[in-house]
Amino acid sequence: MIGIVGDRNPANPTHRFTEAALAQLDEPCPFEWIPTDQVTDDVVARLPLYSGLLIAPASPYRSMGGALRAIRFARERGLPLLGT
Repeated sequence: MIGIVGDRNPANPTHRFTEAALAQLDEPCPFEWIPTDQVTDDVVARLPLYSGLLIAPASPYRSMGGALRAIRFARERGLPLLGT
C-alpha cells in the first residue's frame, strides 16, 4: 500500500490524476491518503506499514510540519519516497 501524504481535495486535478494513475497500473496498488494535519506520533508509528510514500502536490498543506515529519521519517528509515 502507498501512503499519499497530502490534503486531498477532489476539486484539485492533480489529486484526481494521481488516483487515476494508480488505478491504471497493471498490478493493483492500493493507496491511502494521509492528511498532513494528522501526521502525529500515532500515524508516524504506522508509516512502516506502507511500501512507500508519495508527497502529494498542491500545497499549501494544512500542516507543513506534518508533511515534513513524514518526509523525515521516510528519509531516515529508507522508506521509498516521491515528492512532486
